[in-house]
Amino acid sequence: MTAIPSLDDLRATFGGRLLTDPTEMAPFLTDWRGKWTGRALAVAQPDRATDVAAVLRWCHEHQVPVVPQGGNTGLSGGSVPDDSGRALLLSLTRLNRVREVDVLNNTLTVEAGVTLAQVQAAALAAERLFPLSLAAKGSCTIGGNLATNAGGVQVLRYGNARELCLGLEVVTAEGELWGGLRALRKDNTGYDLRDLYIGSEGTLGVITAAVLKLFPLPAAQAVALAAVPSPADAVKLLQQAQAVLGAQLTAFELISDTCLGLVEKHVPGSRRPLADAAPWYVLIEASDAEDQSHADAAIEALLESALEQGLASDAAVSSSLAQFEALWALRENISESQGAEGKTIKHDIALPISRIAEFIEATDAAITSTFPSVRLVVFGHLGDGNLHYNLSPAVGRTGAGHAADFLALEAPLNRLVHDAVAARGGSISAEHGLGVLRRDESTRYKSAVELGLMRALKDALDPLGLMNPGKFLG
Repeated sequence: MTAIPSLDDLRATFGGRLLTDPTEMAPFLTDWRGKWTGRALAVAQPDRATDVAAVLRWCHEHQVPVVPQGGNTGLSGGSVPDDSGRALLLSLTRLNRVREVDVLNNTLTVEAGVTLAQVQAAALAAERLFPLSLAAKGSCTIGGNLATNAGGVQVLRYGNARELCLGLEVVTAEGELWGGLRALRKDNTGYDLRDLYIGSEGTLGVITAAVLKLFPLPAAQAVALAAVPSPADAVKLLQQAQAVLGAQLTAFELISDTCLGLVEKHVPGSRRPLADAAPWYVLIEASDAEDQSHADAAIEALLESALEQGLASDAAVSSSLAQFEALWALRENISESQGAEGKTIKHDIALPISRIAEFIEATDAAITSTFPSVRLVVFGHLGDGNLHYNLSPAVGRTGAGHAADFLALEAPLNRLVHDAVAARGGSISAEHGLGVLRRDESTRYKSAVELGLMRALKDALDPLGLMNPGKFLG
C-alpha cells in the first residue's frame, strides 16, 4: 500500500492555504448540482502561479493525483475528486488579480481565479466589453471557463471562450510554468499549445492566467421576444435576422412554452409580455455602434417582416433598460426554475442549425410515445446550434416516489437523445464539458482513431495520469 506523503512537507513548499479540516474542506468536495461528492487528501489554495507550480511538483514527486477547481459551478462533475481520498483538491480562487488592461490592444490579462463578473467589470471600467456571459458569472472563474471552453448567450456574435482567449499561462503536470501570455492575434511559430489546454478540463495541466480579447462597448442594445409556431419557423427567422441585422445580431435564443411556464411559476414577478401563449418563442438581441434608434429600428424591421410572413405571431420589444433586463430574465431563469420544479435530466447538445428542427420534432415524438411520464423542457442558443434538451417528470408526477421512477429512466433517455444527436452529426456536450457525466458515453460516439489521438496527448503531457483522473477520457 502506498504511504501517504507528509502534508507538512507540502505546506512548506508554497504560499497560500492548505485545508485539512473536514468541515473546511467540505464545500470544495461536492459539485454545484449536489450530484457528486468525493474525498480529498487536502485542499490547497495557492496565492500565485509559482505556488501552483510548487504544489504540482510536490504532487508529481509523490504521485498524488490533482483535481483543479475554479468556482465549482460546473454541471458535469469535472471539478470534484472521486471517493478514494487520494487526490489533492487544487482551488485556484486565490489567484484573483487583474494583471494588465491594454486598451490600445483591446486585451485584458487576468489570473485564473478572477470571476467572470469581475472580468466583465474590469473591461467595463476600461470602456470595453468582455462578451462571455453565463448565469453563474458571479461565481464561475475565468480559469474554469477556459478549462471547459464555456459558451453562453453571445457565442453567435463573439464566439465561445476559446475564441475570446489569446494567450495562457499554464503549470504542467510536472510543475513547470509555461508563460504563454502572448497578446497576439497572429502567431504561427509552432503548435497551438493554448488550444490544447482550453477545453481539456484540467486533465493536461492547470491554467493560471489568460490574455482575453476585449471589444468596443455597444452604444445601444435592444431585445425582443417573439412567439413562433415551430422550431422550423424559428430557424427561418434566424436566417432573416442574420441577413437583416448582420453583425448587429448578438443573441438568438429558442425557448419552449413549457420553459416560460416554469419561470412564471417559480420566479416571483415574472410574466411573458405577449397576450397569447405560443408553443415556442425566440429571444433576439441586437446591438449597435451608433445609437439606440438604430438598434430599435433594425429589430423592429425584422419583426415586421416576420409577422407579415407568418414566421411570428406576436412580438414585444424592449423600450427601456428595465424591460431589456426583464426579457433576458425570462431566459436566464429557466434552469433555476426547472430545478425548483424537481428532478431533471439534462442534455447539453450541439447540432448543425439546419438539423435542429428535424431533431426536435423526431426526438420529442420518440420520447412522448416511449416515455409518457416525461416532460420536455427545451431551450438553448439556436444561433450557434446549442440546445439544452432537458427533461422533467410530467405534471402531477413530482413527488418523491415519482422522482425515483423518473431518474431510473436516465440511461435509456440518454441513449435515445444522444443517438439522435449523433445520427445528425451533432455533439453530446456543447458547452458544459464531459467531466464524469458524459465521460463514458462520449467513447460511444468517437472513432478509435480520435480516441487514440486524445489518449496520446494525455500520455505525452501527463505521463503519470495525475491530472484530474477519471474525468474527460474513459
